[in-house]
Amino acid sequence: MIRVALFEDIKEIRELLTETIENSEGLLMTGAYANANEALKVMKRDRPDVVLMDIQMPGISGIEAVRTIKASFPEIQILMQTVFEDNARIFAAICAGASGYILKDASPERYLDAIIEVAQGGAPMSPVIARKVLTMFQGQNAASPKEEYHELSPTEQKVLGCLVRGLSYKLIADECKISISTVNFHLKNIYRKLHVNSATEAISKALRQQLTSL
Repeated sequence: MIRVALFEDIKEIRELLTETIENSEGLLMTGAYANANEALKVMKRDRPDVVLMDIQMPGISGIEAVRTIKASFPEIQILMQTVFEDNARIFAAICAGASGYILKDASPERYLDAIIEVAQGGAPMSPVIARKVLTMFQGQNAASPKEEYHELSPTEQKVLGCLVRGLSYKLIADECKISISTVNFHLKNIYRKLHVNSATEAISKALRQQLTSL
């Protein structure tokens, strides 16, 4: 059972997402909150596996809340949600420790898929956001030399490229014509070779060091 906490200041969205999660098998809503002012207290009490965090709220912003939560509870996965698609917020959320990003106009099904994916170690991002992140990191690190790393196989490079593009595990499997279990196998090898521990870290390193191209 994946435990989910929600921070969203718009009542209608908060109620819709709460209903969606509560009616979904395998997910447990631990609480829905209109602000993140007591986020740490909520984490200690509710012990969620995944946090759905609105990026802009009254009081403490979502980005500030992410930074605070990850400092005390690094194991909690945080999925940012917003109507904004600007580079500054995307960059700030990722740097603060967000595990994924979803736009508020996404379907309920996409929300559920993203929650499950991030709980399983994925880094769900909409293609638009994945492209913006890629552009951002390329611009900031174009002159940076590549770090040493164990050479990735052609399939691993393709899987990593799909991950950077924001594809789900299922879509990666479809594009690479392999099973989802094989995707997980390749991702474990990628993490080991890049000396990282999560999809988010793998994406960040791939973008910084230009280890893959889209």
